[in-house]
Amino acid sequence: MSEPASEPFRPRVVPAGDSAVLLELGETLDPLINAAVLALDAEIRSLELEGVIELVPTYRSLLVHYDPERIDGRVLLARLSKLDLEHPGTPPEGRLWTVPVAYGGEFGIDLEAVARRHGLRAEEVVQLHTGPTYRVYMVGFVPGFTYLGGLDPRLYTPRLDDPRPRTPAGSVSIGGIQAGIASLEIPSGWHLLGRTPVRTFDPERTPPLLLEPGDRVRFVPIDPATFDELDRRAAAHDPLIAPEPA
Repeated sequence: MSEPASEPFRPRVVPAGDSAVLLELGETLDPLINAAVLALDAEIRSLELEGVIELVPTYRSLLVHYDPERIDGRVLLARLSKLDLEHPGTPPEGRLWTVPVAYGGEFGIDLEAVARRHGLRAEEVVQLHTGPTYRVYMVGFVPGFTYLGGLDPRLYTPRLDDPRPRTPAGSVSIGGIQAGIASLEIPSGWHLLGRTPVRTFDPERTPPLLLEPGDRVRFVPIDPATFDELDRRAAAHDPLIAPEPA
C-alpha cells in the first residue's frame, strides 16, 4: 500500500473528447488513491457546477461528463485544474455487505480448474475467497458490475486467453488480482468461482444499484437449495441483503 501524501496534490486534468474531462490521481490499484478519487468526486458534487451532468469514479481517476452547450470546456478545465485535494490518508469505511454465494458446479464452472492451477483443493479456494473483506473500487462496464480489491494473493489468476461470449448474471469471479460480481449476463475472461442470487443492479428497485464505490463486501457460502430460494425472492425485486449497522 502506498504511503499517504504529506501535502495537497493537484489531479492531472486530461480532456476526453468534446464533452468530458478525466482527472487522474495515480497509476496503480491502491486503496489510498481510490479513497482520494471518491473524496474528489464528493468535492465536485458539492460544488454543483453548472453544466456538469455526470461523475464516474474509477480505480484511479474521475471522469467528468459535461454539457458543452451549458459550460465551455476550457472554463471547466480551468476550474478543475485549480482543485487541491488533501489526501484522505486512509480509505473511508464504506458500508459493509455480506453477499451469499453458491460455489462450484454449475454455479462456478472454473472453481476446480483454479484449484488445480494453484495446487489447492476446491474447498481451500472457497476458504481463501471468503476470507477477505473486499473493497468496492468501482462499479461499471455494465450497470452494477462490481470491481473488488483485496483478493488473497494465493488466488491471483491471469484472465482466460479466450474470453467466453456469455457468462451468467450474478457470477462471482476472479481475474488477475481482482474479484468481481457480475450484474448482468456479459462476455468475460474472468474465472467463475460461484454465483450470487443478489442482484447488484435491478432497474425495478429503488435504488437500482445496490453497492457503491468505497463499500466493503464479504462473501459467505450457501448451498444450491438456498440459492434457489433466494433467487426466487430476488426475482421479485427483494435486495436480499442490507448493509451491517455502523
